[in-house]
Amino acid sequence: MARFTDLRVAVLATDGFEEMELTHPGAALTKEGAWVEVISPADRPIQAFNHLDKTITVAVDMKLADARPENYDALVLPGGALNADALRTLPEVQTFVRSFQEAGKPMAVICHAPWLLVSAGLVRGRTLTSYHTLQDDIRNAGGKWRDTAVVNDDNWVTSRQPSDLPAFIPAMFELIERTAVAAAR
Repeated sequence: MARFTDLRVAVLATDGFEEMELTHPGAALTKEGAWVEVISPADRPIQAFNHLDKTITVAVDMKLADARPENYDALVLPGGALNADALRTLPEVQTFVRSFQEAGKPMAVICHAPWLLVSAGLVRGRTLTSYHTLQDDIRNAGGKWRDTAVVNDDNWVTSRQPSDLPAFIPAMFELIERTAVAAAR
């Protein structure tokens, strides 16, 4: 039996996302019955990367301007330096991410994606991990940075990089079960 039947998950990304950090969590959630939608400011397929090399494109299910946070139970933020750097400066992205935080919904955030949390003003007093180059940004925003595969902090689970996916995905599942699924009961 699927774990996440009726669970609606938003995956927020744009060009430059790290392929595995979107496709692997998305596929794992879908396999467990979740309805996963890729949301982007772009209204066209978005370009994936494997570190510095372009790989596949991924279809966008909904343009960010049309997405409503209240229609989703959880948020996945894949990394990729270009992706995170482009998204973090957009006020509508910051508002979208803040909406999940204000509702206490689970957020699974990996690699460079914690930049979005920094720019949304959500990091002060939180403990998280990220790609190692973001540790100063996180500390300067008032957060505590840890160099470990997974960090759980309330409604967040964070990881450092694609090699952490084997730990990140089960931690994401546990977070969703603890927060989104429990809230639905």
